Amino acid sequence: MLLTDPHPAPAAALTYHGGRADAAARLYPDAPAPWLDLSTGINPFAWDGADVPLAALRALPSPAELDALRYAAAAAFDAKETAITALPGSEIGLRALAGLALPRPWHVVAPSYRTHVAALPGAATIGDAAVGAVAHGGGTLLLANPNNPDGRCWPAARLLELAQALAERGGVLVVDEAFADSVAGASVLPLLARDDRVLVFRSFGKFFGLAGVRLGFAAGGAALVGALAARLGSWPVSTAALRIGTAAYRDTAWIAATRERLVTASAALDAVLAAHDLAPTGACPLFRLVERQDAPLLFERLARAGILLRPFNEAPERLRIGLPGDAAALARLDAALGDR
Repeated sequence: MLLTDPHPAPAAALTYHGGRADAAARLYPDAPAPWLDLSTGINPFAWDGADVPLAALRALPSPAELDALRYAAAAAFDAKETAITALPGSEIGLRALAGLALPRPWHVVAPSYRTHVAALPGAATIGDAAVGAVAHGGGTLLLANPNNPDGRCWPAARLLELAQALAERGGVLVVDEAFADSVAGASVLPLLARDDRVLVFRSFGKFFGLAGVRLGFAAGGAALVGALAARLGSWPVSTAALRIGTAAYRDTAWIAATRERLVTASAALDAVLAAHDLAPTGACPLFRLVERQDAPLLFERLARAGILLRPFNEAPERLRIGLPGDAAALARLDAALGDR
């Protein structure tokens, strides 16, 4: 059943990035609190295995601890044959791309994360069907795997084929794997060698549920990773990020159990959405995408119930829905969807 009452589109502040429950609360002051923020793809089941004392922050970050983090992350990514450097969030790495003298022409696979187009100013946007032809033409190709916002996944072997086609023309493949930790086997990193012309970005905060740590990685070909590392300098991340990240990536039991938990939680979300005539899509368990002509009205109705989804001003028919963190949150979403 489609909603038909006219209503303005969601405010621009809520369509740029997710995670803006504070802005939503100002826009909808009568909504019940606390807000249920489902506007991000951040794992609601956060890792909580480390505390960093304030005394640890008095000295500059240690090179030895930075190395320990790099080795722990590389092992977790199964990226033993590639170079790797830490970043203060994968967003910073993406924003640094334009300064790396990447070969032209530049292409970005769309729809995808908003920053991708901004990261390579002037890049042409292409759909999945054009990727093969573009790769054989050389230049730089940027895509996400799993993709955001629709959660579609490229087979790792196909990404390697694209990388090889680009390399034959002196080109470079850039893969944003911000959500790859949640999908076993999604990453291209285990297939790469140090001299491959591939640059892969990874995010710590999304899978571990600790987005405020601001930690990410660039891995892949040594020349590309080295150029990015040189731009960041000697202390790319904080001591807190070093210690939290190292301990988390070494917690292999938590990583395995959380992947299973996310699959179960996403299946429960799918069932609730389907019960309300919403057809969820995507292979990434951290979020689902739904498409409806009345999506702005559905967003509005849930916002007035204190539930924040992720709308898109460039595609008003889309809504991205993150995982509820417990049974009560899922029930709240279920009730709001049924309240017409």
